[in-house]
Amino acid sequence: MITKVLVANRGEIARRVFTTCRRLGIGTVAVYTDPDAGSAHVAEADTRVRLDGRNGYLDSAQLIAAAQVSGADAIHPGYGFLSENPDFADAVEQAGLIWIGPPVPAVQAMGSKIEAKKLMSAAGVPVLTELHPDTVTADQLPVLIKASAGGGGRGMRVVRELSALPAEVAAAQREAQSAFGDPTVFCERYLAAGHHIEVQVMADAHGTVWAVGERECSIQRRHQKVIEEAPSPLVERTPGMRDKLYEAARLAAGAIGYTGAGTVEFMADHRGDFFFLEMNTRLQVEHPVTEETTGLDLVELQIDVADGRRLDPDPPAAHGHSIEARLYAEDPAENWQPQAGPVYRFGVPAARTQFSPLGGRSGVRVDSGIVDGSVVSVFYDPMLAKVISYAPTRDRAAAILADALARTQLHGIRTNRDLLVNVLRHRAFRDGDTDTAFFDTYGLSELATAPATATVPSTVAAALAEAAYNRSTATVFAPSPSGWRNLASGYQTRGYRDTGGTEHVVRYRFTRTGAELPDHAGLSVVTATPDRVVLAVDGVELPFDVARYGDEVFVDSPLGAARLTVLPRFPDPDAAVAHGSLLAPMPGSVVRVGAAVGDTVTAGQPLIWLEAMKMEHTIASPHAGVLAELHVATGQQVDVGAVLARVDTPEGEQP
Repeated sequence: MITKVLVANRGEIARRVFTTCRRLGIGTVAVYTDPDAGSAHVAEADTRVRLDGRNGYLDSAQLIAAAQVSGADAIHPGYGFLSENPDFADAVEQAGLIWIGPPVPAVQAMGSKIEAKKLMSAAGVPVLTELHPDTVTADQLPVLIKASAGGGGRGMRVVRELSALPAEVAAAQREAQSAFGDPTVFCERYLAAGHHIEVQVMADAHGTVWAVGERECSIQRRHQKVIEEAPSPLVERTPGMRDKLYEAARLAAGAIGYTGAGTVEFMADHRGDFFFLEMNTRLQVEHPVTEETTGLDLVELQIDVADGRRLDPDPPAAHGHSIEARLYAEDPAENWQPQAGPVYRFGVPAARTQFSPLGGRSGVRVDSGIVDGSVVSVFYDPMLAKVISYAPTRDRAAAILADALARTQLHGIRTNRDLLVNVLRHRAFRDGDTDTAFFDTYGLSELATAPATATVPSTVAAALAEAAYNRSTATVFAPSPSGWRNLASGYQTRGYRDTGGTEHVVRYRFTRTGAELPDHAGLSVVTATPDRVVLAVDGVELPFDVARYGDEVFVDSPLGAARLTVLPRFPDPDAAVAHGSLLAPMPGSVVRVGAAVGDTVTAGQPLIWLEAMKMEHTIASPHAGVLAELHVATGQQVDVGAVLARVDTPEGEQP
């Protein structure tokens, strides 16, 4: 019987496994690297073991040694890292520990996507033909490059021109090596507007194989899922598709003698025809939507199967609808640039549970890797948390989730929260039109934009709250309103910049009759304190909660959240950067430099490649000209905002 579990992972999934273990009376062990020393999963475990090096989560010897020294008798791999590495699974068992996962031969069979497709084809599961990068022809374009050893969008590239294939293959290989320790990649035909459908399977060692339910995961960016749901809208409206999917999933699991939790993934077209993509021999990030619609605890079932217990003959019937949204530390409006830094505040007021099923009640669940005060590192995945809703109907589940996200207090680094809310409220999403081309079809720039209605009143609230704060901390005439005079005087001003770069100046004046806002007709002040301002907007009173962290101001209201940066009253001219400078959009490591000082470059030409959060990001020339300065070299770590290079325009030309 399992008595203590080491989770060979970090963040949200470690906390998720710990929650079930505590409920079952099982001890917990966390492992961590130096960037994660202050993380929530470390604090919550019964015991914890430090790993050497930032890549310690990929070091099987260290992980097994940590289990042995801590007294753990089982290892749960979570997802990502070594969760689908057969050598790690084998080493765990050779060390006399229990592997909470499928048998080593099953992990081996599915560990290579190339070999897995051959195996599935032989078992009668429909597949897309695998293409070797060296043999791809123009007639086969577009193709999708994929990492053979992993998933999560890493190592994936869409190629539409044959001339671009070698460079994209090389980039995919670097990402695959960095994320999974294996640079092997392959190609397959790219379905630009398909549906990503997957089936959750659960099998025991006594011959029972469940197809628990399907999920649709078609809302994706960079081939990584953003919003997932159960059941699938496509399957719901396609007669007979669910039975065929379940049969294919059971065939796949049976072909490799599978036990434990796993996911069989398919790509489907709008008619309901589907093809095998891969089998994930682990728990999926999106497993909560299946838990909410079935009432199961999939982590508990993983532990039960690893302990040799039997499943019931049939899984419970699914009911209702559940949707999961992934909160990422990234800026969708800036080509999904990952973000790193502090999280001052994270709270979801609507949440009824954390890491545990809602038990069939409508509401919101949160599975989070962050808490107030967390610091997001550039070295690992940018996913911060998952917010999950459940309701009897899909429309209600979407409405509940959108509202919960809009009311979430998320202060600190930029995230994709506005994008998630806009997608969930989009008519096409509500109609179930959710193929993998969603962002291309409906416009990323519009979907990623914060609610415009919140910005202006939020800046007013920020200015009034700042004035109230200054008065509350004043040592002279503290009871008097800010800037108050016996006779009317000039207006006070405060300036802010919103996330889109637009600058806002708020003018206000306190008089005997209250606060005047000469530039904001329709707005009037009801009350103003350092942390909360109530404004009447065309006669309707709305509260605005204001939080300040240095020069950053976060305002939460029923109109939506706003992030503002205080404009300096006296800008420092030395802080300006020269025209043509390339700034690091994120902290990261330089993996490649594509030009030398003195080279002629063209507009949009890639010059520097940064790796951050296991993904490569290209820094391109802003215009044609000459590379006049280069301040970085391969292998160098850079901070966000650092000047990497400068491109001068040809003499006499205007940029």
